[in-house]
Amino acid sequence: MVKQPIVKKYDIVIVGGGISGVCAAIAAARHGASTALVHNRPVLGGNASSEIRMHICGADCHSKRPDARETGILEEILLENKNRNPQWSFSIFDTILWEKCNFENNLTLYLNTHMTEVNVKECEIKKIRAVQLTTEKLLEFEAPLFIDATGDGTLASLAGAGYMSGREGRAVFEEEHAPENSDQVTMGNTLLFRAIDAGKPVPFQKPFWANSYTEEELTLRDHSEITYGYWWIELGGEDLDTVSDGEEIRDELLKALYGVWDHIKNKGDHKADNYVLDWVGFLPGKRESRRIIGDYILKEQDLRAGRIFEDAVAFGGWPMDMHVAGGLKAKLEPTDYIHLDKLYTIPYRSLYAKDIQNLMLAGRIISTSHMAFGSTRVMGTCAVIGQAVGTAGALATEKGIRPAAVSSHIRELQQLLLKDDCYIPGVKNEDKQDMAKNAQLHCSSALDNGSCCNITNGISRKTGTQSNCWISKELGKEGEWLSLTFPSPIELSVLHLKFDSDLSREISISMSERVQKHQLPGPPLTLVRNYQLECYKEDRQVYSEYVENNYQRFRKHSFNTPVICDKIRIKVTGTQGDSHARIFEVRVY
Repeated sequence: MVKQPIVKKYDIVIVGGGISGVCAAIAAARHGASTALVHNRPVLGGNASSEIRMHICGADCHSKRPDARETGILEEILLENKNRNPQWSFSIFDTILWEKCNFENNLTLYLNTHMTEVNVKECEIKKIRAVQLTTEKLLEFEAPLFIDATGDGTLASLAGAGYMSGREGRAVFEEEHAPENSDQVTMGNTLLFRAIDAGKPVPFQKPFWANSYTEEELTLRDHSEITYGYWWIELGGEDLDTVSDGEEIRDELLKALYGVWDHIKNKGDHKADNYVLDWVGFLPGKRESRRIIGDYILKEQDLRAGRIFEDAVAFGGWPMDMHVAGGLKAKLEPTDYIHLDKLYTIPYRSLYAKDIQNLMLAGRIISTSHMAFGSTRVMGTCAVIGQAVGTAGALATEKGIRPAAVSSHIRELQQLLLKDDCYIPGVKNEDKQDMAKNAQLHCSSALDNGSCCNITNGISRKTGTQSNCWISKELGKEGEWLSLTFPSPIELSVLHLKFDSDLSREISISMSERVQKHQLPGPPLTLVRNYQLECYKEDRQVYSEYVENNYQRFRKHSFNTPVICDKIRIKVTGTQGDSHARIFEVRVY
């Protein structure tokens, strides 16, 4: 008996539950689109999941670039993790990602669900078919709009979208650092491991199938941090294809990983006598395969110039991180970091397929050259791309238009993203519905560079020497306050607060002791922890709410019944450790 598929209909179907897919799904759902997130693994997070365990890199370059950390949904997730997961457990991080998606209104999560077919008519995806491996259910997903967040561009490829792979030669896009000639070489895949100190000597016997390495062979590959390794255990992309040869690459990576560990344990003095392997990945982390062609291809020149596009919806800043062809097999430096002086923006035109009318792109598969991809591929950047795409998809759904037509509403999309605590260099809060812009601002105290007027200047993070933040003088027992007074009574329905979560310090989960040492335990010290929200009408208090133990940067207060008031006061009574109250932005709706 042939099983009939169970038909599921949504506004938006997202395939791929890595960090970008997660952010896209949450964003789309929060903006009112009925959303399905279809993921073929048992856990969310992709390269940041417990299956692979890579830390989330981004524009801050492991805290080397000040005030550049990504905000929005990724910040919300990572601050949640900082508060609840002090033991750095990737399994707990899995749970946090599952919780964020599984309990989000308008979002339905389908784990262990592998897409097998794509139905396309007249350059439009009509439906996809998938099998849920744990339940043996055959599912069919129909939607006006699809988002490919698979990492490999699998949905786009099956739909017949045009794509690029390999390295473009220098003349193709006139990129200075591109190779002289085009080829099909991609960056390879990696398996990671974790080792722990057993407190006593533990011998290691190399498996018969493992490789052997000398110190000379590994001289260009730093293996001094023996508890976590190593991104440079990288294979595939040259003689083996990172997609079609994935199983063979995994087997070769296991041979390499155990060979490297044998070298650390048994060859030379690596101070590893007491260390034992605690975890070895079996799902390789993948860097590169397909890049889908959109209406604009982002290039090296755009990144190096720090280009601010008119249709910018996300940003990046990680170096163009160009891994050597052949990975571990190459007797060369494992990567070439081409540093970028500025943050750059990512145009909306690179986030949808040029030739499939209802297909949007999230994560590393966006429309870029190979050189630009070297920077845009990291997960922090992929996260803000995902939130931009999910938000744009919801906007397209609301207006009944195709993804490409959202370009005609780019200012609206940009303002939605800023409202949701995303950052777009060169774009300020110009939301005409934000009544905070019409208020008179007062505060109990302020440092010279921390005027209370900063909360309505349209920028909600430090930029250069501008704090863009209300920073009080030292907090006393009575706290410090900020007030907004309106010329006439308003109906307060929603209040947005954006606090300072120290965007110069890394907060990503990581197995690396080096990355962990950059971080402080618990939530960022600069965050407001306890605050009182008060509303007044003609000097009479009409509303009061006290918030304790806040650990989020972005807090949204919604009122079931609008509060009629002519003054709002936020009184900060405690922080997570800093001696000043800090608020970047207050919005009033």
